[in-house]
Amino acid sequence: MYVKNEVLFVTQEINLAASSNLYLRNNAQLLQGTTSTSTNTGAGVLSVYQEGTSDNFDYNYWCSPVGNASATIGNENFGITMLGRPTTSTASTAATILPVTNSNGTSNPLAIAAKWIYKLVNANNYSQWVFVGGAQTLAAGQGFSMKGTSGTDATDPEGTGVTNNSGGTQRYDFIGKPNDGNITIALGLNNATLTGNPYPSALHLNAFLLDGSNLATNGIAYFWEQDKTVNSHTLVSYKGGYGSYAPVDLVSSGLYIPATFNSYKADGSLNTTGTSSGLVIDRRYSPIGQGFVINANANGTATFKNSHRVFVKEGTSGSKFEKHVPAEKTAKKDEVTGEVIEEVSHFKLNTIINNEFTRQIALAFVPQATDGIDLGIDALNMDDALPNDITFWLQDASYVIQGINFDDTKKIALNAKVTTATTFKFYIPEVINFDNSQNIYLYDALDNSYHDIKNGTYEVAVAPGIYNDRFKITFKSETSLGTGSETFKKFFITQDNTNSKLIASNPNNLSLKSFKLYDVLGKTVLSKKDLGTDENYTFSTSGLSNGIYIAEFLTIDNERFTDKVVISNSGK
Repeated sequence: MYVKNEVLFVTQEINLAASSNLYLRNNAQLLQGTTSTSTNTGAGVLSVYQEGTSDNFDYNYWCSPVGNASATIGNENFGITMLGRPTTSTASTAATILPVTNSNGTSNPLAIAAKWIYKLVNANNYSQWVFVGGAQTLAAGQGFSMKGTSGTDATDPEGTGVTNNSGGTQRYDFIGKPNDGNITIALGLNNATLTGNPYPSALHLNAFLLDGSNLATNGIAYFWEQDKTVNSHTLVSYKGGYGSYAPVDLVSSGLYIPATFNSYKADGSLNTTGTSSGLVIDRRYSPIGQGFVINANANGTATFKNSHRVFVKEGTSGSKFEKHVPAEKTAKKDEVTGEVIEEVSHFKLNTIINNEFTRQIALAFVPQATDGIDLGIDALNMDDALPNDITFWLQDASYVIQGINFDDTKKIALNAKVTTATTFKFYIPEVINFDNSQNIYLYDALDNSYHDIKNGTYEVAVAPGIYNDRFKITFKSETSLGTGSETFKKFFITQDNTNSKLIASNPNNLSLKSFKLYDVLGKTVLSKKDLGTDENYTFSTSGLSNGIYIAEFLTIDNERFTDKVVISNSGK
């Protein structure tokens, strides 16, 4: 059977005898109506194409739509020996599986470097990637990593003008028994598992992530992205990271935040520089073969079901393999329901770090969201090894997507991680489906200042440390709240340059936990703890250089008083 540019729907099982072949071509897809366990059988095969990156040095994450074809009933294991190079619309030659001593694949003849075939199952560190190579040990629903190929292949098997490899993408023919029915993967608390779309049709990713039986997924999928300008197989040169997808709700177009790339030293530790992919990819419908990572929030399982399968052609709105295609920014029609869907109300915050790379995070406005962690909305930061970084701070963890029920009095905490003295430049690159008249500020608690990052930037130098409450996103400034500093101050800070003293007045005898004096780079130059409830305090500034400083007093109730002081010791 040859199916072209159509959906083939089978209400029950598929039995392909040894001489039978089922070809899906030109975006054709197979859906099945069985409700639970697959009873597909037969030594005949399904053949379906998918294209990955064409580069010896870059990974794609995959999940096979087929397994071994035999008389055994149900889904079977997959291995890369089931991949072929199309020669005509109905014929393929088996790919050559290169020995592990060979790092580089080729497109014509199609030769795959087995050295880079790995799986990741319930892992909590980098060393737990499991080598697969050419073995048929990948169960249905298990994802795998595979690098691309070099060269080109001008073969046009369907006569459509699209060749196997024009230099940008490499076509693979997946040949085997079609996967079907419930496919379950095991998940472990705080562990990562590489999985993906296990079917020869598109997968409604929102439906899978938000299924009530899949709560352990935390409702978030992560997609590998890699700097394609780096041509190296050595760890020291790798630059890659995880883009984060939050579906938000079943009918939403979701939110995708691209990766911020890491680079590694020879010992596996991180360098301090990196770039951002800048990719914005429609992820609502995962195309055939697309792999992704789940970072579980509980011990349990997740199950792919036929009810999650949809017929959505790749390249249309909402379904794209990892390719450099900008996302649409306007309301669009859902390919399945025909309903017009608007993008999630949100804005993105960019932070340029040391003028070297950009971290992007997104704040979404979702009526059903809480101020805590919400399934399918709040996305944990999977690139948390970056030495200098800005993310959201939720329940003592770092997040790249946060959802809230909008209230203009809220202050959204950011987490600033600084390993070396760092310059952050904050700005908002885009605001989607959110009140254009609403102000957005970046509040800096160090000097009690508000900065309009919707219409401008805020650049600040920060000393090494972890800051969980210094920077916050706000929707009103101190001025717009009508509370100038003198109106609410119960504490007064002055600088006496004649006597080289900083003086603090505490007329209400507040109980003070600490005092710190910062220079313009954010470095602490004076500090004292457990000050008590005295009415007046003095601190010598005679040993300090001339300049502008920030004085900060913190009460035992975490009320903060800050002021800018100018120290001048020129007369001494």
